[in-house]
Amino acid sequence: MRPRPAYRVFRVVALIVVVLTLVAPLVWMIAASFKTNVDIYDPAKALAFSPTIGNYAKVLQQANYVEFIVNSLWVAFAATVASLVLGLPAAYSMSRFNMKKSALVVLMARVIPGVSLLVPWFYVFSNLKMVGGFGVLIISHMFVSLPLVVYIMMGYFDSLPTELEEAALVDGLTHIGAFRRITLPLSMPGIATSGILSFIFSWNNFMFALVLSDADTKTLPVAIFDFVGYASIDWGGLMAATTVVTLPIMVIALFVQKYVVSGLTAGATKG
Repeated sequence: MRPRPAYRVFRVVALIVVVLTLVAPLVWMIAASFKTNVDIYDPAKALAFSPTIGNYAKVLQQANYVEFIVNSLWVAFAATVASLVLGLPAAYSMSRFNMKKSALVVLMARVIPGVSLLVPWFYVFSNLKMVGGFGVLIISHMFVSLPLVVYIMMGYFDSLPTELEEAALVDGLTHIGAFRRITLPLSMPGIATSGILSFIFSWNNFMFALVLSDADTKTLPVAIFDFVGYASIDWGGLMAATTVVTLPIMVIALFVQKYVVSGLTAGATKG
């Protein structure tokens, strides 16, 4: 049965409204990054203005944002790799040995608000002389990425038939060997999905880095606040810095979205 014309019109209008609602702030941000502060405050120049790249020059040269980009890449990459190294065996064990209660404990790490841990973490890590280093940032970002890896991979491991591992054991492999040679290669879509999402969450993390980093280790989301002063805000530089943070993740999401969707849906069914 074909949808009625009125329903088709409503669906198209609804899609247009949703798309415009989501895209309009992004378009405004990118346009504002090419404006001076005077043009940003002038409603008459909302669409017609003389573009300038001075904001990006300020971000990439004067503000030394290249160093902050390197910091963000390093923290996100290290937190993602560490979460995969720890999360894959944990998810496999919980899946194969039906450790549902342990899985609920891991889920609690996603339920607890991260802000409630900032004061205890700062106290503990400051006594350990770790505040301001990359190690504490990587550990704090793993608080978000590790439970994500475990929960995605638990569903994926549940969907893999155990007969393949049993056949590998019969052929002489150990449980670790079967996991490394059989299970992990078959789980690459799920591993890619959890790794990509972990990297994105770590790249965008602001709260932990704001409290636990210093001038040499702060990441891009924290460095954006350099453009927010007590008396004024450099909106042009702020929008350019925000664009630098946002566009790489958007490009990554556009190119890997089909892998993310396939990895998430692959573990939705068993057998």
